[in-house]
Amino acid sequence: MKFFIFVHILLIFNLNGLAERKLEFNRDIRPILSDGCFHCHGPDEKKRKGGLRLDLESDAFKDGKSGFPAIVKEDPLESELITRIFLADDDDEHMPPLDSGKSITLEQKEILKKWIEEGAKYQGHWAFINPRRIPVPKVIGVKHPIDGFIQKRLSEEGMQMQALADKETLLRRVSLDLTGLPPTLSEVDDFLADTSEDAYEKVLDRLLGSQHYGERMAIEWLDLARYADSNGYQSDGSRDMWLWRDWLINAFNRNIPFDQFTIEQLAGDMLPNPSQDQVVATGFNRNHRLNGEGGRIVDEWFVETVIDRVETTGTTWLALTMTCARCHDHKYDPISQKEFFEFFAYFNSNDESGVLAANGKNGFNTPPFIKVSNGEQKKRILELEKTLKQAQSATKEAEKKMETALNEWIKETREELGTEDRAPTLWQNLENEQVVSKGGAQFKKQKDGSWLGTGKNPSNDTYEIRSP
Repeated sequence: MKFFIFVHILLIFNLNGLAERKLEFNRDIRPILSDGCFHCHGPDEKKRKGGLRLDLESDAFKDGKSGFPAIVKEDPLESELITRIFLADDDDEHMPPLDSGKSITLEQKEILKKWIEEGAKYQGHWAFINPRRIPVPKVIGVKHPIDGFIQKRLSEEGMQMQALADKETLLRRVSLDLTGLPPTLSEVDDFLADTSEDAYEKVLDRLLGSQHYGERMAIEWLDLARYADSNGYQSDGSRDMWLWRDWLINAFNRNIPFDQFTIEQLAGDMLPNPSQDQVVATGFNRNHRLNGEGGRIVDEWFVETVIDRVETTGTTWLALTMTCARCHDHKYDPISQKEFFEFFAYFNSNDESGVLAANGKNGFNTPPFIKVSNGEQKKRILELEKTLKQAQSATKEAEKKMETALNEWIKETREELGTEDRAPTLWQNLENEQVVSKGGAQFKKQKDGSWLGTGKNPSNDTYEIRSP
């Protein structure tokens, strides 16, 4: 008897904590239903029982095969869900059934009951809910808005905030958080010696301005994008993907807007007059494995490459584990197999197969690829392009002058040849001449007096013109 009294008192205490904040479906309800109910009343149509589906708001309020609605808003006593979970464990209609291996605790049952009393409001998948700005809780004795949220929750749980960390601990924590590196001894000494009110802010500015900040922030993104400077398959030979890695690190260090960050990685090459960096950014979708195995089937690996891009893009940007929907409707993320292959169609238009180039001329990189110049090379290229333009302009000017000079020479020569004392004797056609090739070519005189060469055409030859 004492045990049951203790459980009841403990349950009241926990529920009193919950009573201070409104229940949210994704935070408080979905985990309970997912673990205790979705295996029979969730997304899997083949395993669904009783015609009841609890993961979708549109289905949860309908009558099941029992003829009663599982959930009646604001009325837990009329809700079949509450009735069934509060039945005795050995009752045939108790949910979840004993043989399912699932159970719902007494506290969880009370939470479900309270949720229905509040109106049984559902929420969409957390990844599709727009972020919203929540008013800062009014809490006495905190210096930072974040501390207000923390202290409010701690109070709800009957807990107190820890004492402020000392300066050495604070510096170590923030250094590891922002750069992944511990502070140096000189950095610790400088921070301890700085007694100004903005000493911590100056540390933050220094860390955020460090090259290591971008390296630290890029780690998770590199993992999600399956980055490696190797082909990831069979012999796992080297390839050059580090240019995209450097772009990513620099993107964090430049703090570019997230929409730009997204567009350039997914479609940087499709932008009007894309820069070299914007094209390099699209390396995100070139981090897939390259298959150099003998006997590989190109069409098969092409499909695997497309699927890899679907799964990676879904995980990275949509926060969805889309892999499951490759073979069937997803069991817990809101995506069907049909939707998976609609996404598949987007990447299916790409000609790049993921099969390793056989000629080996470009190492283990496979077309299409670009050759990228570094900063010094870019500078030199610009200088050479400028010099080339100047030379081309000078050449055009010289050609114009040469054409003018040639025309003047022709005019002067014609005038000179037109004089009476020189015209009859200066230019005369040969008569009975012969053209002989020492290399064996044959020459035939044409009606207009010219000679046509035929036959052998050696790389070097000597012609003799003989005339009596």
